[in-house]
Amino acid sequence: MMRPNAKVQKTYLYPKAVDFRKSIDGLAALVELDMMVNLFEPSIFVFLNRARNRVKILYWERNGFCLWMKRLEQEKFKAPPADLTEAIELSLEEINGLLDGFDLWRNKPHKLLTPRFIA
Repeated sequence: MMRPNAKVQKTYLYPKAVDFRKSIDGLAALVELDMMVNLFEPSIFVFLNRARNRVKILYWERNGFCLWMKRLEQEKFKAPPADLTEAIELSLEEINGLLDGFDLWRNKPHKLLTPRFIA
């Protein structure tokens, strides 16, 4: 199975449906102008179409952009809540879960705690 596995530090899910006629330049413009994130940092940017049966992933790798796409034949990707307008930062594991069909918004695990001392 081929999935983007670039050395990423952050992954972002664009919260709104995207016109999938957009390719690298159009998606890059959404990242820079709407999300206000630097395209050239080690990040992955994930976009869903309105029907939620396609996903595009954009990322910079060494000397050029990579654009990865997956189309589902029967099911849909689980979408974030409709009221979200800001980009959603997810872990690479969560992005892989999204690609595998998990609903990240209904099946959220407990938050990771970083204790500093015992109470």
